[in-house]
Amino acid sequence: MGQCVTKCKNPSSSLGSKSGDKEPGGKSQGKKSHKEELRPGKASGDPLANGTKKMEVIEAMQLPAPSGDTRKEDLVSNGDEFSVHRIEELFKRYKDDQEDEILEEGMESFCDDLCVDPAEFRVLVLAWKFQAATMCKFTRKEFVEGCKAIKADSLEGIHTRFPCLLMEAKMEDKFKDLYRFTFQFGLDSDEGQRSLHREIAIALWRLVFTQNTPSILEQWLDFLTENPSGVKGISRDTWNMFLNFSQVIGTDLSNYSEDEAWPSLFDTFVEWELERRKKVEQEKNKCTESPSSTESLAQDQQD
Repeated sequence: MGQCVTKCKNPSSSLGSKSGDKEPGGKSQGKKSHKEELRPGKASGDPLANGTKKMEVIEAMQLPAPSGDTRKEDLVSNGDEFSVHRIEELFKRYKDDQEDEILEEGMESFCDDLCVDPAEFRVLVLAWKFQAATMCKFTRKEFVEGCKAIKADSLEGIHTRFPCLLMEAKMEDKFKDLYRFTFQFGLDSDEGQRSLHREIAIALWRLVFTQNTPSILEQWLDFLTENPSGVKGISRDTWNMFLNFSQVIGTDLSNYSEDEAWPSLFDTFVEWELERRKKVEQEKNKCTESPSSTESLAQDQQD
């Protein structure tokens, strides 16, 4: 779970101890103290059995402890350094008092401190990078592993990552992954949902297409809002296939074929949209009828 590994705060204590000056049993062997051996003229005493002089041994024993800059027990580095300990502390700031999770109230505070709206695209992208299973909640593992994935251990660090994350979400393969994640993210796992409520699906479609808006999106959402088919929920298959539909079917819908393996809801949509366009065109023609034709018709009626 990425817990901070805490090591001994005084490594030098294991490198040399004053008790090493005495043999077991406490009898002194007449050795000089460290200070005496470091005095000028005293350091070049008798060599030890292995040829190493006492001065060298004592210097090794008195090496300073590694500084905090060189001890990186709580750092993970892949070019950018971040502290797992600080990530844990950041999580604790927003976690629920009873549950080991950031819940709705904590999410609101977290987003406020990040200066983002909980309902905006950047939060969806962050949830995607954290691989969050449910809306309005981060588990400890999701939060810690997510921060490690984006290499950030503070609010400022997370905020500075947003431009790169938004650029990443524009990449075709990454967007496809984000798009499919969004469907699962919108489900209520506690209720065991397998399809999205229509209203939630509409909101999530509009949100996930914030940067990559297909030309047919608004017509599709208008269709679902009017809901002539009485649709209550959107299945995973329909959700996934709409991305393909938006990429391969032209704006005029002329290359759509009912014979292809599209969900039946798409057949209804195309029929509805073509009929709607036909009515709009008819109304447009009425409005553009020339005044001379109108006057001529009125004159004929008078005659």
